[in-house]
Amino acid sequence: MGFFNKLFHSDNTAPAAEPGPTGPDAATARAVLAELDIDQAVLAHDGWKARLEAMIKSNSADTHDPELVCRDDHCDLGRWLNGLGQMRLGHYPAFSVLVARHRHFHQEAAAVLTLAQAGERDKAEQRLKSGYRHASNQVVLLLKELKRGLVLR
Repeated sequence: MGFFNKLFHSDNTAPAAEPGPTGPDAATARAVLAELDIDQAVLAHDGWKARLEAMIKSNSADTHDPELVCRDDHCDLGRWLNGLGQMRLGHYPAFSVLVARHRHFHQEAAAVLTLAQAGERDKAEQRLKSGYRHASNQVVLLLKELKRGLVLR
């Protein structure tokens, strides 16, 4: 059972007076899946890796502003997480983990971008392969688990 599924279902070990979350109902799951193209969000996050790698290798003069890249509310996923997503799923602990991991992803992407734009290619490459990769993998994993948890409704 995936991360979101575990948090969407009641914890059988919890005392009866404190039941765990039961998860979104089918209507909420359908609404989330209609509002958020999770597969597209995964592709968009994967696209950042390729963009950053190309920038590091070519030393291109990318015009992305690291101060904007580090903001997690400027991409489609971030707008959904901070808007309708928060409204529909914000009361689940797993949702706040996704929001935090998404924010961290943007911070890591901005850090790689800053290093690359400063000509620090080796440091940018190292950051891309460590902190950025870890942050990206976490977001992708959580998105896939969210989709699995919603599709099973």
